[in-house]
This record gives sequence, structure tokens and C-alpha cells, in this order.
Amino acid sequence: MSWGTELWDQFDNLDKHTQWGIDFVERYAKFVKERLDIEQNYAKQLRNLVKKYCPKRSKDEEPRFTSCLSFYSLLNELNDYAGQREVVAEEMAHRVYGELMRYSQDLKAERKHHLQEGRKAQQYLDHCWKQMDNSKRKFERECKEAEKSQITFDRLDNDINATKSEVEKAKAQFYLRTHMADESKNEYAAQLQNFNAEQWKHFNNAIPHIFKNLQDMDERRTVKLGETYRSFAEAERRVIPIVSKCLEGMVSAAKAVDERRDSGIVVESFKSGFDPPGDFPFEDFSQNLSRTGSDGTISNTPKGDKDRDGAPGSRPDLKQHPMSRTKNKLWLFGKKPKAPSLEDFSHLPPEQRRKRLQARIDELNKELQKEMDQRDALNKMKDVYEKNPQMGDPGSLQPKISETICNMEKLRSEIHKNETWLSEVEGKQSSRGDRRHSADNHHHAPQGRESPEGSYTDDTSQEHHTPHHRPKSPPSAHPNPDPHEFDDEFDDDDPLPVIGHCKALYGFDGQNEGTLVMAEDEVLYIIEEDKGDGWTRARKQSGEEGYVPTSYVDITLEKNSKGS
Repeated sequence: MSWGTELWDQFDNLDKHTQWGIDFVERYAKFVKERLDIEQNYAKQLRNLVKKYCPKRSKDEEPRFTSCLSFYSLLNELNDYAGQREVVAEEMAHRVYGELMRYSQDLKAERKHHLQEGRKAQQYLDHCWKQMDNSKRKFERECKEAEKSQITFDRLDNDINATKSEVEKAKAQFYLRTHMADESKNEYAAQLQNFNAEQWKHFNNAIPHIFKNLQDMDERRTVKLGETYRSFAEAERRVIPIVSKCLEGMVSAAKAVDERRDSGIVVESFKSGFDPPGDFPFEDFSQNLSRTGSDGTISNTPKGDKDRDGAPGSRPDLKQHPMSRTKNKLWLFGKKPKAPSLEDFSHLPPEQRRKRLQARIDELNKELQKEMDQRDALNKMKDVYEKNPQMGDPGSLQPKISETICNMEKLRSEIHKNETWLSEVEGKQSSRGDRRHSADNHHHAPQGRESPEGSYTDDTSQEHHTPHHRPKSPPSAHPNPDPHEFDDEFDDDDPLPVIGHCKALYGFDGQNEGTLVMAEDEVLYIIEEDKGDGWTRARKQSGEEGYVPTSYVDITLEKNSKGS
């Protein structure tokens, strides 16, 4: 259906309609712009969320639990998903919004051109109509004037009193007006014929052509809107496969959570290598008291047997976890300070120390292999330069080769040092295993004391230990163990006999696992001497055991202390 034939008289309405079409295009473009802004903000918020919850620890401190690894995998997939939302926004901005804005400008220019042509055609037709109308009015006036002159001539011609000159003058005037009327009639007829021709051209050629152009423009606008609607949907459809992969990755990460593996990692991470404590021996402090045959007799029945028989008093729980008194301690300005770690990890329990040393040795071996590969590559390049001097100077590679060899020697030295520490730990653990096997056959050793690493010593010649003079402030020669590295399972293997007692010179808060809280001037039992690492094992009267700094206590060892 053509606008030119059906809407020949609706120029103003078509003007309004085409303007509405352009406004609609711009309104849709505004909608797309707001839509892509939402996508961009959504993607930005997702990336900020991922960044907020991504781990900020070093690689060595990364958790190995499957639940944590799956969560980080989920964050990675979510980050990729945010990238796809950005792709959607870019597609909408380029293929839809940008295209609509360019097309809107083209529509405005084309519409303006067609409407100008229509107005020019209408103005020309109006000009022709005015000329025809003017000639018509002139013809009408001339005819009226000719009628007046005819009336005047007839009146004078019939009047007997009129002179001949008057009659002749009226006759001439009549002929003149009649001639002018005829000329006006001819001019009016010509203008009328011209107007009719121009009007036919206007409504049969010019206006249909202009309206057809406007119709084509409006139809193209409609088609363009349909294409941009499709592009709007295609922007989403293109990313669906990748978004589906992201969601599948999230599901796979959820399936990768393994509670048994996480439990095993907890065991491997915090296993100390120590055995749980055994039964405590009965300590008879009445052996030096005088005995009588009457009511002064002191029973030799162990207190532990009385407790088991239902006697009053219960044995303190030695397995009470120290977490309640250490890890829940609050500090005034946030977290408690972290003590520096030792290079040989001697502040850790044996099992954790072995794992740390083994991990360091593996890392050093990898670095050594890289240096060896680099040395081999440099030697091959040097051989090529020696055979083909034009390719390069062999001497220029010698400093780099020397530096690589030096780095290799340093790494070998580090590896040897760490392997020595590792052998020491493994040797102590094997000796502890032999001692435990012997302890199963002989429940209590008559003499000997267990060191923090689990080895025995039979040195009983030292009868009295005179404390060294100490400053009034706690020494820093032996730093506290790292609270983040010490494990909770730092318990003793077997109950140890008392070999002396000590008095606390300073208070010690025991903030690390395996250590013992003591107050200033508190008296403790000594159950294991310092083996050179700055720590002495002690026991409170309540039965609680742990390590205290040797320099914090005044120690007195019993003569021939064997335990009761």
C-alpha cells in the first residue's frame, strides 16, 4: 500500500509520523544504553566481589583443603562469568547502541531532505494558484468595468440631449473596456490551464514520489529496529556456551569437595609426632617420715588406686586441651605479636619440623635443577659461539656461567644443611620409636629424663643446679615459638618422673601450644632438663605439663632423682 496514492493529502500527519519514528529509535537506543550500563556495573561488582574474597596470602600459606580450593575455583569461574557480562555490554554498545545512534542521525538528515522537497513542491503549487487567482480577479474586474462602460454608452446613445462627442467618447471607452476584458479573459484562461497542469503534476508525480521516499525511509527504520532487537538477543546468546561452562565449572568445584581428604590434611598439617601421655606413677613423699606401729602408719597404697576404688578426690585431666587458655586470649590492640621463626624450624614439633624441612629441600632441588638447566644451555651456546665466532663472543657468556655455578654451589650447600637437619629429626623420631617399644616392656625407667625431642639421657651425676644470674627483664636469646606454627597436639609420650623443682623468676603467659603458663614465684616440678634449646619441661601441682623458658626459672635438681 502506497503512501503517495492513499495519503496524498496527509503531508502534515506524515511529517509527525516520521518524527515519532525517529524519536522511538532514540528512545530504544537510550534503553539499550541503560541496559549495557547495568551489565557493566554488574560485571564490575562481580569482579570486586571476587577480588575481595580471593586469598591474599603467599603461596606457602595457601590452604590445601578441598573446600577452600573448590571455593577459589568457584571464584575463578565467577570472575570468568563477569568477563562474559562485560562481553555482553561491549556487544550491545557496538552492535546495537552505536548502530542505532548512527542510524538515527542518518534518518534525521534523510527526513529533512524529503520534507524540504515536499514543501518546495507545495510552495510552487501555491504560487501557481496565486497567479491563476490574480488573473481571475483581474478578468472579473475588467468584465465589470466593461459592463459599466456599456451601460454608460447605451444611456448616452439614447439621450437626445447628449452631444455627438459625448456619445463617441462613451463608445470608445466601451470598446476599450471590452478589449481589456477579452485580454484578461485570455490571461485567466492561460493561468488556469497552467495551474491545473501543475496541480496534476503535484498530486500525481511530485507528492507520490516524495511520500514514497518517506515510506521507504520509515520501512527501513522498522527493519533496522527488528535487526537491532535480534542483535540485542544475540549478544546474550553468544555468551551462553561460555557461561554454561562457567556454571559447569562451579558444579565441578562443588563435586570436588572431599571431607575425608580434608580430614587427612588436618592430620598431616598438625600431627606433632608425639605419643599421648601414659599413666602417672605414684610419687611417695612419705618415705622419709618416721613410722610407728600404731595410728602413725602411712598406707603405701597408691593414690591412683584409691581414686579408682572410689576414694575421694579425682586425678586431674592431663589431656585437657590448652586451646581454651591460649588461643582465646585477647590482646589490647588486636592480634598478639608473631614471634620470628627459626631457620631450622627447631621451634616446631618433630613431625611438623620434618615436613617443613622436606618441603624446603624439594623447593631447593627445583631451583638447583633450573640453575643446572641454565648452565647446560649456556655451555651449549658457548660451544656454538666457539664453532661459529661470527654468531657471538664465547667470552661474553663466561660471567653468566660463573654466576650460575656459584648459585648452584650455594643451593647445594643449603640442601646439604637442610638434609642434615632432616636426618637429625628422623634420627630422633626413630630413637623415640625404639624407646616407646622398650617402655611397653618396662613401664617406668628407673633413671633418665626425656628431652623435648623425645630422646633419653642417663646423666645423673648432676645433683644440684645453681641458677645463673639473670636480668630482671625476660631474655630474648630464645624467642617464643611461633603461635601460628606450633600445633595443638604437642603432648608428651609417657608420664615422666620428677627430677627436681624450680621457682619462677618471671611470669610466662604460655601463649604457644605446648608451653605452660606460670606466675612469678610459682613453684613447679621439673620432669625434663634443658637439652640446649632453651626450654625446660615442668609440671604444675595440678598435673598440667608443658615447657617453660629455662632462663625464666631457678632450678634445683634432687639428689639421685629417680621418681617414686
